[in-house]
Amino acid sequence: MAAPGVEELLARAEQDEASRLRQITVHKELDLEYDLGNLLAVDPNPPEASEFRRRGGDYLKALARGNTQLLMNQLWQVPTERVAETVVGRLPEPTLRLPREKPPPRARPPTRWEQFAKLKGIRKRKKSNIAWDEAHGEWRRRWGYRRANDPTKNWLMEVPATADPNEDQFAKLRRAKKERVAKNELQRLRNIARSQGRAVPAPVAPPGAPRSRAELGKELQVTRRSTASVGRFQARLPREKEPRGLGKKRRFQPLLGDMAAEKARQLELLGALSRKEPRLDVTRAANKQLREDEQEAARNRKRRGAGRAGSGKKRKGPGGARAGKKGNKQAGKRSRKGQ
Repeated sequence: MAAPGVEELLARAEQDEASRLRQITVHKELDLEYDLGNLLAVDPNPPEASEFRRRGGDYLKALARGNTQLLMNQLWQVPTERVAETVVGRLPEPTLRLPREKPPPRARPPTRWEQFAKLKGIRKRKKSNIAWDEAHGEWRRRWGYRRANDPTKNWLMEVPATADPNEDQFAKLRRAKKERVAKNELQRLRNIARSQGRAVPAPVAPPGAPRSRAELGKELQVTRRSTASVGRFQARLPREKEPRGLGKKRRFQPLLGDMAAEKARQLELLGALSRKEPRLDVTRAANKQLREDEQEAARNRKRRGAGRAGSGKKRKGPGGARAGKKGNKQAGKRSRKGQ
């Protein structure tokens, strides 16, 4: 078989280039409207009714493919930059404001130290992470494991003049470190609780320490709710007010979570809205009917009792029971006189 000539190879290369350009080139009478910030392309060209009747779904697929190709061509023209050995494209700001299902997340509230630093004008200064260790003669980390100039690693420690000579100074250092770690952890949990809007746990006061009225009230509420009935049947003191903040709080769904569960909830809501027949709760309807029957029966019993009470009363007057009794007494006296 003879080898292809140069002209044949050039012609084949031109055909390949033309076919490749044909795949990425789409001709439209009206240019598309692009919103690259939202990765959106709007086609103002009306669809051809004759082509849709003749080809059906294939025509819609070809139309979607062409518009997607035009959108991709625009994305290849955005400015690029290198981030961590990866080339990324910087999209422009979106022009179309899409509605949000949930409100935007709130900014993290500042911690107590951040509030204090802002009030006092304290600025964070950059400090080196390494320091020179005089004992070992090398550069080491300033904090953490194997840090420079660690006082707990000294083999000799001077006992202060005011300290107990029998007290272990090394154990005292270790105990102080554990207390600092526990204090930092408690402060971290407080910052998390404050940022999430929850109640900040109060520190445990030693016995006999003075406590405020709010602290005593909070302890009283916790004590009352520590029973088996969660304080429902607990006796109250005279003129005691109802505790506040014990209601059931509404739990909001997270902003970022399980997409499948969120899709299922939305589909269920749409199904309930689009359902022609109303959804009937049989148990609730039966309970409502039973209550209405009981109320009707109670009204009937009350009416019948009132009717009986009105018909059974005796009249009191000149010709009634009292008059008859008086007449009998007078007749008895006359009969005794006659005897």
